[in-house]
Amino acid sequence: MNLPIIVTIDGPAGTGKSSAASELAMRLGFDMLDTGAMYRAVALLSIESAIDPADEAALAVAMDRSQLSVDFSSRPPAIQLNGRNLHERIRDADVTQIVSLIASHHEVRVRLVQAQREVAAQHERLVTEGRDQGSVVFPDATVRIWLDARAEVRAHRRSEELRLRGEQVDEARVLAEIIARDASDRGRSEGPLRKPVGADSIDTSNLSFAAVVDDLERLVRRRLHEANVGCGCGGGA
Repeated sequence: MNLPIIVTIDGPAGTGKSSAASELAMRLGFDMLDTGAMYRAVALLSIESAIDPADEAALAVAMDRSQLSVDFSSRPPAIQLNGRNLHERIRDADVTQIVSLIASHHEVRVRLVQAQREVAAQHERLVTEGRDQGSVVFPDATVRIWLDARAEVRAHRRSEELRLRGEQVDEARVLAEIIARDASDRGRSEGPLRKPVGADSIDTSNLSFAAVVDDLERLVRRRLHEANVGCGCGGGA
């Protein structure tokens, strides 16, 4: 029986991890897990259940009473809460404002780390992206990657995404929020944002989306070849 192949992509907000991971997974024929969306789903649960996002105990109870799942039949896979596809709702500003606080809670992280590991156990070839995939959740992953970009570049990308959705955007405010989010994510005691030891780094600041995915694909195929892992994805790996 072949061991599962796990590719982790970590990095701060706005580096394009979700889109790049989704495209990389399609090229390789892997499944893809957006773990940031899972934390956003819990943030939405907090909002819709009128739970103070600082109330860790109440959040844990609500999570235990809810069903968080991933629909792998859609592309990209969709996060579902109690059978409801959350679509773009979890990308709205009210969710973004509290997700870092939500992710700092031990009881939330324990539950979602377990859920992420259960997903990996059910998928033999998986690209998973987030903040702590290669450092905490899958420290022995086959390939671990750190994706980064300058804060002002990430703010511009996020602002463009919001504008395309028809939202009015103050880019200076978005930049301030990203800087604050970075500080919060790096400073928390639970699953802090940090580059996994031994991970390969790609700075996306001056790269197009296509170039980022090309670099990721070349890197993953090379690492799988070096590890003598047959991924069944063609192209020499």
